[in-house]
Amino acid sequence: MDIQFLPGVGPKRASLLKKELAVDTIGGLLRLYPFRYIDRSSFVRICEARPDMAYVQIKARVLRTDIIEKKRLSVWVSDGSGDLELVFFKGIKWTYEKLKPGSEFIFFGKPTAFNGRINMIHPEVDTVQDSAAAGSPSMTGVYPSTEKLKNGGITGKVMNRLMEAALEKGLPYIEESMPEHLMRQCGLVPLHFALRNIHFPMDMSSLEKARYRLKFEELFYLQLSLLKQKYVRSRAEQGIRMSLVGSAFNACYDSLPFPLTGAQKRVITEIRNDMKSGHQMNRLLQGDVGSGKTMVAVLTALIAVGNGYQACIMAPTEVLAQQHYKNIQKFLAPTGVKSALLTGSSKTSERKEVHSGLEDGSIGIIVGTHALIEDNVVFRNLGLAIIDEQHRFGVEQRSRLWRKASCGAPPHVLVMTATPIPRTLAMTLYGDLDVSVIDELPPGRKPVQTIHATEGKRPALYKFLRDQIALGRQVFIVYPLINETEKLDYQSLEAGAEEIMQKFPFPQYKTAVVHGKQQNDVKKFNMDAFAAGRADILVATSVIEVGVDVPNASVMVIESAERFGLSQLHQLRGRVGRGCEKSYCVLMTGPKMSKESRHRIELMCATENGFELAEEDMKMRGPGDLEGTQQSGLPISLNIASLAKDGIILNTARDWADSVLKDDPTLTADKNQLLRKELRKEKYQIKDYSKIS
Repeated sequence: MDIQFLPGVGPKRASLLKKELAVDTIGGLLRLYPFRYIDRSSFVRICEARPDMAYVQIKARVLRTDIIEKKRLSVWVSDGSGDLELVFFKGIKWTYEKLKPGSEFIFFGKPTAFNGRINMIHPEVDTVQDSAAAGSPSMTGVYPSTEKLKNGGITGKVMNRLMEAALEKGLPYIEESMPEHLMRQCGLVPLHFALRNIHFPMDMSSLEKARYRLKFEELFYLQLSLLKQKYVRSRAEQGIRMSLVGSAFNACYDSLPFPLTGAQKRVITEIRNDMKSGHQMNRLLQGDVGSGKTMVAVLTALIAVGNGYQACIMAPTEVLAQQHYKNIQKFLAPTGVKSALLTGSSKTSERKEVHSGLEDGSIGIIVGTHALIEDNVVFRNLGLAIIDEQHRFGVEQRSRLWRKASCGAPPHVLVMTATPIPRTLAMTLYGDLDVSVIDELPPGRKPVQTIHATEGKRPALYKFLRDQIALGRQVFIVYPLINETEKLDYQSLEAGAEEIMQKFPFPQYKTAVVHGKQQNDVKKFNMDAFAAGRADILVATSVIEVGVDVPNASVMVIESAERFGLSQLHQLRGRVGRGCEKSYCVLMTGPKMSKESRHRIELMCATENGFELAEEDMKMRGPGDLEGTQQSGLPISLNIASLAKDGIILNTARDWADSVLKDDPTLTADKNQLLRKELRKEKYQIKDYSKIS
């Protein structure tokens, strides 16, 4: 039912609730859960009230009331232990008439300090009789709010009244959404009990039961929808069977300059088993920065070529595509397999040649950017798509690549990411993919020493950089660019580059500058100069976060490091330590840092384990913002469950979803009718990730 017909709402408030909280139905309002609760079961004596307390409840008698310059109402009250001033700036006339001296009331608000005394501004006021008659639960929910809602009269108290009305009007029409056999086995309370007690808990135990039920349900259906796709796909016989390894694979493997790590061998075996199974491979390959994913990608591509198919390796940026192409060519040299590069800036003549090579099948492996999914790119027989840093591609772009399969079956899909993803998030973002992890660094990679420094240490930093350059090393200096349009960020980058050029003057030192506002050819020229060793210092924005491989660079300086997220700092640090020399990452911060920023910097100095950092990052920032850019990958929105905090419930919910599907993969059994019905709801219509990875 439309929310405007709820008593106390009406068209004006309805439009405000829709705009500010995206709530437009009574059912939607009931699924807006409190984010904390205020305990109203006890009273605080005035002499005990302190400004560091949260909201408190006081029972006191009015001593006197004064209207000051028609702008402010001052009310002095006492409970025998002390006196307290209450201040009102709104509703002065009504409050003045209500709060008669000698009357007793219950006041609820936040104690604040003013002129050395405690006061309360705009407390809620209840008569003692009203409070007793309400028989209200001891805990009151606090709901998400905005300034516009408060100004529109939807205060916390009003929100509680609306919830009461919504429960009364809406609850009878809400049907149970979990089957009885699951509720019994999983120890879940009924939905009506959960909704009533999440908004107005009878006691702490009822609140915990309500929370568990609602969180479990959200995570259970999310996992059920993802796993059902996986079951359906694994039962379908479609998939290219690649039973050979092929001579090209062997030639590459035999000429590797170093042995593969145990983790790389394990992952290649997992991939090989997928590719010869007759089912489409859908695998996520996670590996920390520098763990050797590119090597695995090349060998996987050569399996496809050895079976007579083509492979494409798709990267999110031109820089990364060029980097991959350069690396891959070295590995392909002994195989005789023809490879090519296709990006937005490929010349027309090159483009024509690549297009015909893909059509006639002479190009075995193509590396590229979004240019690979343009309509005029036609493959003779695409059998494998490898997608690097997958979260940077849009869903539609990925599905267009999938549709390029021309051999009657979908290509095998390998998704690679160097962003360590916490297990709970991987199970949700990629719940229908099989996951492989390279958790071992190749031999010869040395740990990067991470140092935190503030402005006073800058002269020492510059001396250290000069010493490193004198040893023949190169240096990255990165500035935050949180938003491409932020003028201030560009100004600080330009000012920083200018200072570096003064402190490291030409011709003794050569500095290259790279940022997002430059033309592509300028950016490429400067990046190439650094990669080829013609520049000692690269001053850049975080465009270099992914994929720049300069083994001779031994120092990464990150300016205003407190402005970056943990994952981003870790990615940037991974740009050094790629050669055999000792490498350093210097985190420069301002003197004033929030508690969270300080915690991030301390963690960076304490560990190099990307998965540990990712878990911490998610706890600190929530799953929505893992990349430092808004992560739009969550298949459904979660109203109450948190991937960061509810990992145990998620695991339990996934196990139950798995056991339901093992027993009844198509959910046709009578006892699972409710599950089938619930999954048909629009919010669970997750696009098939097998077709869009």
